[in-house]
Parts: sequence; C-alpha cells; structure tokens
Amino acid sequence: METEMANSAVERQSSKDAGRITDEDIERNRAQIGISQYQHDPPYNRSVCEEVISHFAFGMVADENPLWHNPDHGKASRWRGLIAPPLFVTTTGLNETPKPEDPATKALFKGLYRGVGRYNVGTNWKLYQPIRPGDVIYVDSAAHKVEVKQQSSFSGGRTVIDSVRHLYVDKDGLPVALRLENFVNAERSGSKKAGKHDDFKRHVYTPEEIAEIDAHYAREEIRGAVPRWWEDVEIGDKIVPVVKGPLGTMDIIAAHLGWGLGSTYGGGPFRYNWKTRQTLKNFYSLDEYGVPQSMMRLHWDQGRAEELGLPAPYDYGQMRSNWLAHAITNWMGDDAWIADIDTAIKGFNFHGDTTVITGDVVDKRIDDEGNCTVRLAISGDNQRGQRTCSANAMVRLPSREHGPVVLPTAERQWLTKGARMMDDAATRAR
Repeated sequence: METEMANSAVERQSSKDAGRITDEDIERNRAQIGISQYQHDPPYNRSVCEEVISHFAFGMVADENPLWHNPDHGKASRWRGLIAPPLFVTTTGLNETPKPEDPATKALFKGLYRGVGRYNVGTNWKLYQPIRPGDVIYVDSAAHKVEVKQQSSFSGGRTVIDSVRHLYVDKDGLPVALRLENFVNAERSGSKKAGKHDDFKRHVYTPEEIAEIDAHYAREEIRGAVPRWWEDVEIGDKIVPVVKGPLGTMDIIAAHLGWGLGSTYGGGPFRYNWKTRQTLKNFYSLDEYGVPQSMMRLHWDQGRAEELGLPAPYDYGQMRSNWLAHAITNWMGDDAWIADIDTAIKGFNFHGDTTVITGDVVDKRIDDEGNCTVRLAISGDNQRGQRTCSANAMVRLPSREHGPVVLPTAERQWLTKGARMMDDAATRAR
C-alpha cells in the first residue's frame, strides 16, 4: 500500500540521534503498549455544547447538515436533539491518568523518534453512541501496536508504523467511541533522498475546471430528515460525490477553529507559544527572519515545506478522515448510524489540490444480531487522478420491516476498561 501520508509532522531535534529511528526508541515504544498515558494538555473542549459542535462541523468538516447546527431540526430526528458529527470526539476527552512520578515510568515515556517525521496514515473507528450538548467525555490512551519496516517505499529507509488506542467513555464509563490512530514515523533525510515529489507542480486551474468544482458543490445532497430505508438500498448504489478544494490556508485555519491547537502540543498565540517553547524547545525551529516557529507551520508555510523536501504545505490526515465521514452522513440520513469506519490516508494533499469523494454500496445484509446494515467503500481522488484517501464503513440503516437503528454495544474488554477508568478516578479522589 502506498504510504505517503498527510498529517502533522513532529520534529524533536536535540541529541545526536535526532532525525534517526533508533533501536532504543523502538523498544521503548513497544514497552509502552497497553500502558495508559498521561496527557499534558487539557482537551480543546472540556465539555460539549451546541456551539462547539457547530464550530467543529463548520471548520473541520465544512458540513452544513442541520443535525449538527440546528437544535430544532435535531428534535425531529431519532436522536431527539442536536448531536455531533461522527468524529467530533477528537476535540474532547478528559484524561485522568495521573502524571508519572517514578523515574522508570518517566524514562519510558520521554520523547520518541526525535527529529523524525510523523504522519497520520488513517484511523480505525468504532462508534457506540452519539455525543450531545451537556456531555462530558473521558479518554484513556495507550500505545497499541508497533511495526518496523526496514525498507519503506515512503522514505527509502527504515520506518516505524505505530498505532495509538483512545477509548472515550461517558461519566458512567460506558464507551462512546474507540479510536485506533495509525502513524508512520520516517527519517526526514530518507524522505528527501527518495525524491518522490521532484516533478510536482502546483495545479493551475482553468475557468472550466473551477466551474466543474462549483458544479460539484451545487450538486451536494444532504439526505437529512428523509430516511434512507434499508429496503431501498442495493449493492452497487453510488453516493452523491462531495468535493473539498482547492485546499488553501483558510481551510487549515478553519480546521483549527473547529479542532483546536491540541496537535501543536499546546502551542498557541503569543505567551502561550512562549510557554510551550520553554518545555518543547525542539518542537520549534527558526524561520528565515530568526523567529522560533512551530514545526506545525509546514501545513501553511511554503518555505518550511520546501525546506523539508516537500513541494507545498499540506493538510492534516484528520481533515480527510472527517471528509470521508461527511460523505457518508450526507448519504445515509439523520436516523442512520455509522457503526465503524476505517480510514486510510494514502498520499499528500497539497495546497491547491481538490479532492472529490465518491463511494459505492459494496454489501447489504442483516447481521447476526438482527441489524440492517450496508457496507460502503469510499474514496477521495485529487485533480491529478491520484487516490489520496479511502474508507470502508459499516452503516446501520432504519428498516420499514425491522424498525429503527439499534446502537452498537462495545466489546466486554472496553466496557470493563471504561468502568475501571471511573473507579480508579474515584479511588484517587477519596
């Protein structure tokens, strides 16, 4: 599988091993598997309200579905009120794992892969219940899997593919969502030597091409309150395409308005930025004017992207995962439910690129529990005809014969983990 990805690249440069994937880092990464991780910064949204849901749908997804914006519309839905878009939970989640105090644990969780690029390659989601205004969500995170590739097509050298598990639960410890976030860690020097983008030229659009993009926007269809009955769906049915682009700096700014700045390790404007530099000095490098700037600027700074051997800034993998989910919710209607969705980020989505998201129904069945389901294959292609993202999703649809959607039940291990999260926090508070 092609492993050119887009998401935030993390560079930590301070030691003789900076920029290299070391055996010591790989072994420490593996030793972290299953151990709950302390979270240094609070979530962007400590609690959920109508405004933050709407801001996320606007900025991160560019999704006008009134189910995310209009409480009166939501009242007429199966959910009896406004709910959040499927992947909103990345903006919230109180992590109550205590800060490590013993030297061994501190050493285990010191920075990994300093100076190495880190790219989102996709996410495996299980979604158990909707998120509503007034909810407070808790999260437990841990390393899940570590895989080493000695010769990668991404960089021409050794890479590490690691997965981080995030379990989100409500105040009763009942799972809301399970997220397995997948990353590739690649040495920058190898990526430059690979020279994959030497022939890249930013696309210059003709008036006819802009008119075609505009036509896609005009044709976008939000199913909304009209039920998508399971009986009416056939294998081979196609969704109405969703277009995202041409990508520009405004789109990156809007994403941060909805998603926050958590991915910048707590960075922010002015004194917030200064405070972050005191503890994460190596997450910053000097720009051409001698000013320390966050490494995240490669998502909007042309000069920084070129310094790293890339032809242009690019988006975040989380953005495209949300775009893929957006195409599904447009098609399925308000009363349906995405039970699981696996997204794959397959190539850089550079500024100036346009992504057209299409999809097909590839399976239809009643599962062993009596749920009326369909499986969708979704893909996003750019104006060059390159596939840069895809998703496979299982959707539960309402049925005229079998009734409304029944929400998924989490596996026993996650029900137990959620209960343990709440119990452990209560024990520490006594």
